[in-house]
Amino acid sequence: MTPDQIPAADAPHVLMLSDTRPDAMRRLQAGFHLHRIDLKAADAGDRLAQVGPLCRGIAADGQQPVDAALLARLPALEIVSCGSAGYDGFDIDAIRARGLRLANTAPALAQEVADMALLLAQAAWKRVVAADAWVRDGDWAAKGAFPLQRGFRGRRLGIVGMGTIGRSIAGLAPALGLQASYWSRSAKNDVALPFQPDLERLAADSDILIVIVPGGDGTRHLIGAPVMRALGPDGLLVNIARGSVVDEQALIETLRSGTLGAAALDVFAREPDPDPRLTALPNVTLSPHQGSGTVETRDAMAAMMVDNLLAHFAGRPLPGAVL
Repeated sequence: MTPDQIPAADAPHVLMLSDTRPDAMRRLQAGFHLHRIDLKAADAGDRLAQVGPLCRGIAADGQQPVDAALLARLPALEIVSCGSAGYDGFDIDAIRARGLRLANTAPALAQEVADMALLLAQAAWKRVVAADAWVRDGDWAAKGAFPLQRGFRGRRLGIVGMGTIGRSIAGLAPALGLQASYWSRSAKNDVALPFQPDLERLAADSDILIVIVPGGDGTRHLIGAPVMRALGPDGLLVNIARGSVVDEQALIETLRSGTLGAAALDVFAREPDPDPRLTALPNVTLSPHQGSGTVETRDAMAAMMVDNLLAHFAGRPLPGAVL
């Protein structure tokens, strides 16, 4: 730490549970008394006993176990700043019960993930991976032209979830010639797309279904066999949310039987070792949980995690406010 990064004596103490990008780390070191603790380490309990009573903020990614037990060690805590959009590892009820602020980085990654969702949709719809193999393996020369595919423009797009990322997908859809509608827990007054409160009905009325809802118990297996059957043998399911949102056993079975036409997946029930029965299927297009995986977006996410902390302690609105 350089002299100009030494925080003021009255700077807030912040517990840091996961690594972050270099620029964000420099800002954290300059603005806060930072306590980096690995909760899996043997000395984590002792270190929490020493610094926990001082910490007014947490900086963590959404997979860290920010639960009631940890919160009890942090009596001065005011805010949890999540470095990702999802916060599957957080006990939201415990955070809410303590009256704590919660912020994430969804605004910083929304456009990148929306881009990725529609890239996956196009790649799967036009079978780009299979076409690549057709060239590489010599099938073009041996067998002739790659089979004709169906056009992408004019297709009906169903968006499952209308949060920050869902809205970004909705904004891109018209430029790609897609006719979009959406499902959410409730209709959004500021969204002009048709709202469909019945998820199976949305699937039945869609050619492509993009899933972008939060993970957690409330959405576990939200997309099950009935939704997949409704999407049908010509339909495409795109999951860029969390692996838990889709019933993966049902997905494998419907893809195998042809009840569902195809899937494009950025997330899986098991990561980083997805079910080999799934990865062996020819009608899936796969990505290794890289929806926000660019240098620019990860830098922006890390910056927003810091911005949320700075805004809270300065009494300003949080740019990524959740609670």
